[in-house]
Amino acid sequence: MLISHVSSCYIMATESEINAENDFRARYVIELKKMTDKQLDDERKSVNQQGMRTPGRRGENIKHEEISRDAVRRHVLKEKAKHV
Repeated sequence: MLISHVSSCYIMATESEINAENDFRARYVIELKKMTDKQLDDERKSVNQQGMRTPGRRGENIKHEEISRDAVRRHVLKEKAKHV
């Protein structure tokens, strides 16, 4: 069970909620890896816009985190390719 602090109250996530979040992340990562750099930039813009319309939604937070991770992963791969 995961306990997180949000606005002075504690929320307890059930194991099924944690599993659902992990499944969502895994599916989203697969989709991100299929995208070109331009598509990834467009996805980031879309997620940021949605985040402004509905702030605090967990799905948008997860998407933002995973987009950032994928951007770093791509950068590292490009840097490794330059040095080979």
